[in-house]
Amino acid sequence: MIVALEGILESRGIDSAVVKVGPLSIQVYVPGSTLSRLGAVGDKVHLHTHLYLREDNIAIYGFASADELGLFQNLISVSGIGPKAALALLSTFNAEQLASAIVSGNIDLITQVPGIGKKIAGRIVLELKGKLEKGWAGAVTPVLTQEDTDVVAALTNLGYSLREATQAVSNLPASQDMDLEEKVKLALSQLSRT
Repeated sequence: MIVALEGILESRGIDSAVVKVGPLSIQVYVPGSTLSRLGAVGDKVHLHTHLYLREDNIAIYGFASADELGLFQNLISVSGIGPKAALALLSTFNAEQLASAIVSGNIDLITQVPGIGKKIAGRIVLELKGKLEKGWAGAVTPVLTQEDTDVVAALTNLGYSLREATQAVSNLPASQDMDLEEKVKLALSQLSRT
């Protein structure tokens, strides 16, 4: 079993990278969060990996952290979630945000990922909530409330990516005094500074 790769980054694509390991060049599928942390072509990289074997498909999936790898492996254990859907989830949210959404049962937030409907999101929460509550205790970021989910929806409707919107909302102060409009304005001001 291949559990990690270390080598030189040869190239990167939209959802993959090619890593030269000795005399071999290996294509590794990675989420957007990992792809953005790989560095420049020619840099040394280390990836935690999962070897995916099916009759018609052999692929290697790589992650910058063991937490991302563990969450990926949990996701693909859910009936109806394949590696591409798991990568889409991990490209949209970082590992802590996704674990938080699952543990809190925030199906509305999970369904904002392209290709993930309410039925699949519900299955993810049902099958993984108990596992993640134990394994992610203390590491899970604050849970997004329904109003925070509405702020994320408003920001994505304005053209921001789901990842940008979720990050901006998670950085908002935990004041109960702000209404939806005020939260959207504050999130927009944070996004305009980045």
